[in-house]
Amino acid sequence: MLEGQQATLINDFLGSAHIFALAVARALEEELWREAAGRQLTLTQMRLLKLVSHPEGAHTIGDVATFLAVSNAAASKAVDKLVRLMLIRRREGEPDRRAIHLSLTGPGQRLLSAYDVGLQSKLAEIFGQLGTEELQTVMQLLDRLSCSMISPRATAAEEICVQCGIYFRERCPLRQYAGRKCLYLRGRPRTPGDSEEASSGK
Repeated sequence: MLEGQQATLINDFLGSAHIFALAVARALEEELWREAAGRQLTLTQMRLLKLVSHPEGAHTIGDVATFLAVSNAAASKAVDKLVRLMLIRRREGEPDRRAIHLSLTGPGQRLLSAYDVGLQSKLAEIFGQLGTEELQTVMQLLDRLSCSMISPRATAAEEICVQCGIYFRERCPLRQYAGRKCLYLRGRPRTPGDSEEASSGK
C-alpha cells in the first residue's frame, strides 16, 4: 500500500507520463501526419505504412491485425484500402496463400518520407538541448517500468505489442528486459541476414 509522499510522487509521475504520451501522439503523429497526407488518410493507415516499411514487416493478415489491435477482417480491409490507393502492394505467398508480402509503392514511399522528414525536424527542435546521458537514463527507466506493467505470464492472445517498429525503435524492450519473443519473429524461418539476437527472439 502506497502512502504519503511516495504515493503523491508516483501519481505525479504517471500523470507526467500520460501527458507526454498524449503529446507524442498528437504533436508527433497526428499533426505531422496531417501535414504530410492531409485528411485523406487516417493515423491507423500511417501506422500500417510504417509497419510495411519496417524490415521485419508483415507476412500474414494476422501480423497486421496483432500490430493494429484489430480483427483479421478489419486488418484485411485496411490492407485492401491502401492497395486500392496504390500506396502498398500485396502479393500472396506460395504455396501458402495465407502468407502475404506487403511492400510500399513509390507514392507510398514518398508519403512516408515526407512524414519522416517533418518528424526528424520536429525531434531535433524538441530534443536538441538534452544531453546523451540524460536521454539514456530516462529511456532505460521508461523501458523497465513499461515491461513491469505488461504481464510476462500473458497468453499469446493477451500479449501486447509495443509497436517498436513505428515508434522510433529497432529493439523491442519486451525482448530486452522481459525476455519475450517478439510477436513478429515467432515461427519465421531464419534467413541468412538474421542476427543471433533476432533468431533467439531477444
